[in-house]
Amino acid sequence: MVLVTRKGYFCAAHRLNNPSWSDEKNDRVFGKCNNPNGHGHNYTVEVTVAGSPPADSGMVIDLKVLAEIIEEELIERVDHKNLNMDVDFMRGIIPTAENIAVAFWKILAPKITEGKLYSIRLYESQNNIVEYRGD
Repeated sequence: MVLVTRKGYFCAAHRLNNPSWSDEKNDRVFGKCNNPNGHGHNYTVEVTVAGSPPADSGMVIDLKVLAEIIEEELIERVDHKNLNMDVDFMRGIIPTAENIAVAFWKILAPKITEGKLYSIRLYESQNNIVEYRGD
């Protein structure tokens, strides 16, 4: 098995808030990430595809194709957006890095037809990174 990874970059704002909780509980759990006006991050997403490279091409997946999928299916939909309000697939979901990675997986898994989606790594910052490898 060979792992192939492509990176993408986007900027987005969000607010971590559970509307079923009190203001006090939201402040306690989410702290400054619960700012009513939101806050932003410069995200990096890494999409890793696994497979055995076929002899005829030697590629698990054509990286140009993977780059196009990431750009069209993710980046164009989230870049310079408010994840709580502007992104259809995040509506009603608390936009933690964990939940964003899971949502990205659900979008990309059916789109990747060469190899198999192996993982989504989302860097919310240099220090905060989540990885999702499917159900």
